[in-house]
Amino acid sequence: MGQFASGWKRSYYGKSDVIVYRLNRDGKAAGGGNSVFGANITILVYGDAFWSTYATGDNTGLIATDSMKNFVQRETLNYEGSDLEDCCRFIGEKFLATYPQVEGLQISAVEIPYAALEDSQAAFAPAGPERDIARLELDRNGVVEIASGVRGFKLLRLGGSAFHGFVRDQYTTLPDIANRPLHMWLDLEWLYTKPSAAFSSGVVTATVRRMVRDIFHGFESGSIQQVIYQIGTKMLTEIPVIAEVHLEANNRTWDTIVERGEELGVYSEARPPFGVLGLRLKR
Repeated sequence: MGQFASGWKRSYYGKSDVIVYRLNRDGKAAGGGNSVFGANITILVYGDAFWSTYATGDNTGLIATDSMKNFVQRETLNYEGSDLEDCCRFIGEKFLATYPQVEGLQISAVEIPYAALEDSQAAFAPAGPERDIARLELDRNGVVEIASGVRGFKLLRLGGSAFHGFVRDQYTTLPDIANRPLHMWLDLEWLYTKPSAAFSSGVVTATVRRMVRDIFHGFESGSIQQVIYQIGTKMLTEIPVIAEVHLEANNRTWDTIVERGEELGVYSEARPPFGVLGLRLKR
């Protein structure tokens, strides 16, 4: 359900799952970015002008959600950048300028990543699984809030992860584990100390991606909670423009079929249910 940083709205509406692919087929991507810019965009708008549609069925002044979809897709051609935050701002500001009956809006975008094959300018393949995300709320006074994030990390560590010393009672079947292969999924989102800091041409997000991988690789942990705490505190320490970070991890560690000591094993995909571990840190 739609949540707005500016507070409760008695109504809102919009278009979701708007897919756009902007292709720079000459290989000259804006800002040296990827020639393939792909995103799944959601736009939600609010304003008293639209209340009559709910109350009486009078659509005077209503912008059809199909028109919103067309607006987003066609205006993506005019966006010259390569990061989601600036794309959301570009489309949002133009939408407000085009439709005066809109009091404010929220645009969120999820990257659809493609990577060049062997540094080719002509051939690409789907990338990931992690994807950049951005969410921006904008009204007539400017940016209300902007958030960035990365969704869908899938990280495997062959050892160096322990889990023991937890409560043991009549419901406990899990053994203490000193050295497990850890399979962790992770989503994270952050807010900025000021809105302008979000428009970094992707530098902040790239830094966060590198931090996540470096900590997961180099840190021997006693729990997944400890892993995400290390990531969150490092983000706040080393990226001063981040004001708050929210991390949520899933324990997707594979089921053990058979092991030979700690050196060799065969495993299968983890069956549900799975552990969910959340953390929110503020500067």
